[in-house]
Amino acid sequence: MTRTMSGNRERLGFRDGDKGVHSSRTLMLAELELVLAATAPAAGMAEFRRAVCEDNVLGKRTATTREHTVRKLKALYGLDPAIPVYRLMRHFWEADPDGRPILAFLCAVARDPILRASIGAILDLPLGADLAPGALESTVRPSFSLSTRAAIASHLTSSWVTAGYLSRGTTKVRKQAVATPGAAAYALALGYMEGGRGGLLLATPWTRLLDCSPDDVVGLVQRAARRGWVEYRAAGDVVDLRVESQFTEIERGWCDGQPG
Repeated sequence: MTRTMSGNRERLGFRDGDKGVHSSRTLMLAELELVLAATAPAAGMAEFRRAVCEDNVLGKRTATTREHTVRKLKALYGLDPAIPVYRLMRHFWEADPDGRPILAFLCAVARDPILRASIGAILDLPLGADLAPGALESTVRPSFSLSTRAAIASHLTSSWVTAGYLSRGTTKVRKQAVATPGAAAYALALGYMEGGRGGLLLATPWTRLLDCSPDDVVGLVQRAARRGWVEYRAAGDVVDLRVESQFTEIERGWCDGQPG
């Protein structure tokens, strides 16, 4: 259990429990790109619903499909600047476009327990190794029917491919995802929200998702610091790493476990 209280996790934008968007959808990165391109960084749900349901920026044929899609995007990404998990993803989405696949993936992991449960099955797989049949299916709760577990595994596979951790093609091969300074800064922020502080932020499940060596993680963080996104200083084994400036005072209180 992190120092962040469960109620504060929800306020920050994390979603826990048994349910997740990957029970019926994938990362929806293409849809997210279109919707974010059609809205301002400070847009709220009203603007997103207008873009999807009225302006039909996703090219969906029916009103029902448009509404269903915007609800799934809301569930997976938050789509509310009052939610730090979403707001910071959107900030780095604009500031570091090359990092968008991993930025979206990190946000989705924070908000989808089904996707989060599959992390070990992929990151523990050596680079160049084939993804074994059933590997992702085994991460899904056994209370689901066999057909549902297979469908969820297919959705999970698609999302890991889209984010760059698996190759395309019939055989899925483990590959190294491409992380960026913006993705690193966002990963540090997610770790901070879960109670990490200082040098410990360099070794969280979120920095592991950057999919690179510890030295390369430090290199990305140093580049993020030069962009003013984080504060990083190191003297020998002592690391001073701060991301507090990304949060409001109230949000910092949530991250510290103070009552909301």
